[in-house]
Amino acid sequence: MGQWRYGVILDAGSSGTRVHIYRWLNSDTARAQASDAQLQKLPAIESDSKWTKKIHPGISTFGDSPHSVGPDHLDELLSHALKYVPLDQVPHTPLFLLATAGMRILPPDQRKAVLDEVCSFARRTTKFQLPDCDLHVQVIPGETEGLYGWIAANYLLGGFDNTSEHDHGKGHHTYGFLDMGGASAQIAFAPNATEAEKHANDLTLLRLRAVSGAPLEHRVFVTTWLGFGVNQARHRYVDALVASSPGTLELPDPCLPAGLKITTDGKPIKPGSQEAKGKEPYLLGTGKFSECMHQTYPLLEKDKECLDAPCLLNGQHVPAIDFDVNHFVGVSEYWHTTHQIFEMGHKDKAYDFKTYQQRVNEFCSKSWEKIEKGVAKKKWGKKVDETTALEVCFKASWLINVLHDGIGVPRVGIEELHGGQNTTKDIIHNAKEKGFLDPFQAVNKIGGTELSWTLGKMVLYASSEVPPPSTEALAVGFGANEAGIPGDFQYPGGSPFISGENSDWHDRLFSNNSRRLPGFFIFVLILVVIAYLYCGRDRRKNAFQKVLQLFGRGSGSRHGLRKRRGFAGKLFGIRSTPSYERVLEDGEAADDFELGSLDSASDIDHSDSSEESRVGRTSGWATPQIKAGHADPSTPQLFDPDRDIISQGVGLGFSNPIKRDGLISRTDSRERMAGGKWSRASSPSRHRGHLGALKESFD
Repeated sequence: MGQWRYGVILDAGSSGTRVHIYRWLNSDTARAQASDAQLQKLPAIESDSKWTKKIHPGISTFGDSPHSVGPDHLDELLSHALKYVPLDQVPHTPLFLLATAGMRILPPDQRKAVLDEVCSFARRTTKFQLPDCDLHVQVIPGETEGLYGWIAANYLLGGFDNTSEHDHGKGHHTYGFLDMGGASAQIAFAPNATEAEKHANDLTLLRLRAVSGAPLEHRVFVTTWLGFGVNQARHRYVDALVASSPGTLELPDPCLPAGLKITTDGKPIKPGSQEAKGKEPYLLGTGKFSECMHQTYPLLEKDKECLDAPCLLNGQHVPAIDFDVNHFVGVSEYWHTTHQIFEMGHKDKAYDFKTYQQRVNEFCSKSWEKIEKGVAKKKWGKKVDETTALEVCFKASWLINVLHDGIGVPRVGIEELHGGQNTTKDIIHNAKEKGFLDPFQAVNKIGGTELSWTLGKMVLYASSEVPPPSTEALAVGFGANEAGIPGDFQYPGGSPFISGENSDWHDRLFSNNSRRLPGFFIFVLILVVIAYLYCGRDRRKNAFQKVLQLFGRGSGSRHGLRKRRGFAGKLFGIRSTPSYERVLEDGEAADDFELGSLDSASDIDHSDSSEESRVGRTSGWATPQIKAGHADPSTPQLFDPDRDIISQGVGLGFSNPIKRDGLISRTDSRERMAGGKWSRASSPSRHRGHLGALKESFD
């Protein structure tokens, strides 16, 4: 293994999929090079803008044609990753495809088909590390997405270390995280001490590990609002417009620039379309932003019943947010909608509600004709096209409502903050210099690194690779806010093992360290056991005979040979006496002995191929049973008293509960065999000389 470790994450969102490549020093190298201060920090994750690539649309669009997701979508992304991950590191590089809200709303059968095909295609076409498809290729809950984002934000801002430089008051030094995509929105923050104690059961325990191996624990509240992303909110808004005016073809929309006409799906009206013919309703922009704000407010659904107070929007429980110490950063739509048009050229400018609303009003009151001309002249930048321009007024109104009426972020520039501070006349143009201490700040990159939840996932994974200081150290991951390892604890790599010894086991096995020889012998022993199980009984018997010939020469001791057989015969399947078929006597005892029925359903439920279980079971041979009424009361209770089937066991060791007089004794069998006949009339004759030789071997 080289000094660098790599990781690849595919962020499968609702509108597209983006590949992210990260790298970090392996634990041994990082510790050797780290200063005392760096040892107390999390592993340093590196990325590069050219390592990232996004394509459209999202994988959720392949629900009806899952087999196309590989060649038509993933191939381009995986090829991009293979350009930057060194070839010799690919087998050691974990690959994750983590899907978010777009896939959450897909029907379960389509969702499973798409994910199965993603894993199958990646395994067929690359050598990336994909040991567990259920872990590496999955739809993650919104809460998990929010937690990863919280990790990324605090990792980049320094909330996990340098606590004295990030003192927000009341012993608080971490930042809150807000994310809004097309289909969902998330919030994650560490409540103040009072709220954390009051709502302890609502918090998530997060455990990380510094380069030194020291544990870092945090308790975070995370929740998600599915259907509250900008695209889903827009769909709900348009549905409400249509429902409020049944039969009306032209629907006035204050959230669109004046004079713009589009379909209810947000597309331009084409000549000859149903909308152009007056057969389907369409939207007509009126450019009244204040009215747009008023009409989008009900989408917050703040009137829903709150079953577990306090609640924010949609009646969902959220501990009270103390904005004196909880300072939030917002990504995705929070950044694009506040900066892509209205803050162009002011990338680091702190969010100011009053200034922002003024700029939105100015833009959205323009006629669509003027906006089209401005877009053509790149007035708002190269990335602003007509689609962006026609959507931004609704997005801005939705963002403002969610932030201030939904979450309760103070309106900087209008509402007074703690201590009577008002920043109306003191807008901070450089949020970094202020230390991100405003109640809310939209960001995209911090220190040149994009703030993405995928970074948080990789920080957690890299942290799990750091060896702990002792065997008693608790694993890295997250779960319920309980002591120790809670039942729902999730490991970054799907295993409680330390990936430093887990992922590089083959290198460490033969490397120059103190455990090389024991590891080598264990490895050889595993190979021997596999070979032993695979070769079958006859081959084991032949091998044993050869071993006896090799080590038994010159001993001249038949007794010694029998001793050696007794020692290893069981291992190789050799009995100390010749094996022969046991035959039952005619009569009552024979009638008592029969084979039990085979419960095939039970075996299938626990077979290796079962998706529900990976624990092996017996091969399914029928087990002998004794008919009720003939059991000996003195027999050890290996039977179920309510059934007449022997309890199935795994392995060897219990004595035969069947009475000996039901089977032929060895003496009887020898006498009958000496007579040249088997006891049953239907049994074949045996040559007397052959049986005589067999009798001699018994002696």
